[in-house]
Amino acid sequence: MGVDLPGASPQRPLYEVAEDTPNGQAAPGIRFAGIGDEAAADSAGQLDALRQLGWRAIELRNVDGVAIADLDDRAFDALAARIAAAGLDVVCVDSRIANWGRPINGRFEDDLNELRQLARRCATLGTRYIRVMSYPNAGLDEREWGRRALDRMILLVRQAEQQGLVLLHENCSGWAGSRADRMRELLDRAGGPALRLLFDIGNGVPYGYDARALLDEIIDHVAHVHVKDARTGPDGQVTYTLPGDGESGVRSCLRALIDHGYTGAWSIEPHTHLRPHQDQDTTGTDGVAAFVRYGRCLERLVRQEILSDRSPAGGGRHG
Repeated sequence: MGVDLPGASPQRPLYEVAEDTPNGQAAPGIRFAGIGDEAAADSAGQLDALRQLGWRAIELRNVDGVAIADLDDRAFDALAARIAAAGLDVVCVDSRIANWGRPINGRFEDDLNELRQLARRCATLGTRYIRVMSYPNAGLDEREWGRRALDRMILLVRQAEQQGLVLLHENCSGWAGSRADRMRELLDRAGGPALRLLFDIGNGVPYGYDARALLDEIIDHVAHVHVKDARTGPDGQVTYTLPGDGESGVRSCLRALIDHGYTGAWSIEPHTHLRPHQDQDTTGTDGVAAFVRYGRCLERLVRQEILSDRSPAGGGRHG
């Protein structure tokens, strides 16, 4: 697992980069976004964090601790109206479908129902992207786990395609969570226009793999990116850091994405104040301020190191 290192010797900038990021543009064809509940539980705090950053894109997961699919109609309508009034685009909705809380032996109906609900709500929000995973195991042997996971994902992808949606499979929990060969099999078996990949840069550290090495194998299929960074301490505990300060290879991964022609969002998921899978939430203290600091740090890293001091194509260091 590589430690993230600064780039090679200075090169002539490949892009003219302004000192600010108007409308949250990170690079040509790429914009900054953020998962709102990483800043605050309530919608006002989430929207304020994006407003302070000057970014025009938000990723939705929970509001007031409630998943987007579970909001009552009145709460959802109010949320959609606030987002529209703020002039923000919703780049993705992070569902619980097949995630760390829904193992392979759980009720499949829960996932089908959530997808049906999100199909209606994504239409209102103006996004086609829904984040999913691929079912953590629950005591099955590897072959049976894979068979069941693929069977479920095929049905989910078919439903998504009928609704004009795109499921984004994240390199996180589940059968295909950390292995490129399984991600490719998932795409081959269940794929089509309604299934792409979400690449989270920071997941390699807690799950024990080299994120850049994984990215190299799946980069053709990546449609959305989470920016997160982490390091493992002497005691084996994982701590989450500012982007570029950890062992996730943030610089290397972002360079590789640009070199490959990636377009879409780089969406921050700091995990410094919120870790949903661990029931840890301290956003109520200085969550918005911390989120804004994280975003500013990423802006500087991209401006000063990724765009203006980078090697030619393929020049990201796989450290």
